[in-house]
Amino acid sequence: MLQNSRIIVYFCHQVTKSNSDNEVTMEEITTTEETSLSEAVTAVTHDCALPAHECKKAIMGVHDAMYVLGGKWKIYIIAALLFGPKRYSDLLRDINGISGKVLSRELKEMETNRLLTRTVSGTAPLTVTYALTPYGESTKAIIGILAEWGKSHRNYIISEPQR
Repeated sequence: MLQNSRIIVYFCHQVTKSNSDNEVTMEEITTTEETSLSEAVTAVTHDCALPAHECKKAIMGVHDAMYVLGGKWKIYIIAALLFGPKRYSDLLRDINGISGKVLSRELKEMETNRLLTRTVSGTAPLTVTYALTPYGESTKAIIGILAEWGKSHRNYIISEPQR
């Protein structure tokens, strides 16, 4: 169960009305500290209708989020940094399978998107520490939902016979 979070997910459904106008119906699903994601999915809290051309605008937020958080490693990096600031070598050790070149590239992209900060110490030898910004910490709820869904999916695949 997620604590103190409000997540809104929009599902678009295109509907053709009798007057040949296309509409997109959107359902807003919200989770709060009292509900899990699975409970929220079954409890649609708000319906609205949009013209078909508005659907792309409505789901642009998902596109933007996937652009910033997408890829194989960014979620792992954020998850590692949710436990506190880490040095480059700690991240390389903690994230199994990532190469140094890829980690450097991902960290630069995440710094550009202001998800994390890079701090170089003035001591000898120089050390570089990475930490999530408050903005980067706002992804905690997203990672919590992904983890919850992943556990649920794993259990579903293991327990349900394939049809």
